[in-house]
Amino acid sequence: MHDTAPPLIEARALSAGYGTQPVVRDLDLEVRPGEVVALLGPNGAGKTTTLRALSGDLAPMGGEVRWLGDAGRAPLHRRARQGLAYVGERAVFTRLDTADNLRVGRVPTRLALDLFPELEKRLNTGAGMLSGGEQQMLSLARALGRAPKLLLADELSLGLAPLVVDRLLRAVREAADRGLGALLVEQHVRKVLDIADRVYVLHRGRITMTGTPAELRGDLAAIESSYLAEGTGAERTGAVTSGPGTARADKTLADKTTVTTD
Repeated sequence: MHDTAPPLIEARALSAGYGTQPVVRDLDLEVRPGEVVALLGPNGAGKTTTLRALSGDLAPMGGEVRWLGDAGRAPLHRRARQGLAYVGERAVFTRLDTADNLRVGRVPTRLALDLFPELEKRLNTGAGMLSGGEQQMLSLARALGRAPKLLLADELSLGLAPLVVDRLLRAVREAADRGLGALLVEQHVRKVLDIADRVYVLHRGRITMTGTPAELRGDLAAIESSYLAEGTGAERTGAVTSGPGTARADKTLADKTTVTTD
């Protein structure tokens, strides 16, 4: 499907950042229906900034983002209503139980349990009492349960056990096989290469490598070395300048996306 379909979202010569400081520069990227695209890079490379600019939460400083073929600067809430889902780190309403989280998101319970049967015994448990893996399953169930056109996911697997990571990534892959387009920022390089169709490697705010997983596996050691290296700090500095820290901003963004799709 993704070989011939027009892109769901594309960035052309995109520059974005905070204040007057660009974090990403001249970035070209696209995601089509039915494909999983991985965005890799070290801390501070600009990955979260890229997702925020694509989502409409952060206005570009230069270039453009085309969402569903439209180059207009639609805000996040409008893109969410048009089929964009954003998942950050464990974006759940901690004061509600699991069932109410699904109800607020207008996701049928049975559909969520089809995605993650592990949640069935936790439906009456407060989301704040769930394990990190269960919270992320709930976050992803709320996103995928609305049948979005595009999923932007920032570090789905952060701090989670390998078996949970496998479950989350498999759910994304299966949704893509049904037509979803997905852009994943992911720390588990080898695992995401197993489910991705294409890969972009971001370093110091610029795309430095791109290709299919098969094409990049020969450079896997170099990619992992770069990925695990200490970042430049530019993205973190920008996030502080603009307000809350990156992780907190991501969680707020994901919650806001869920609410505005209702």
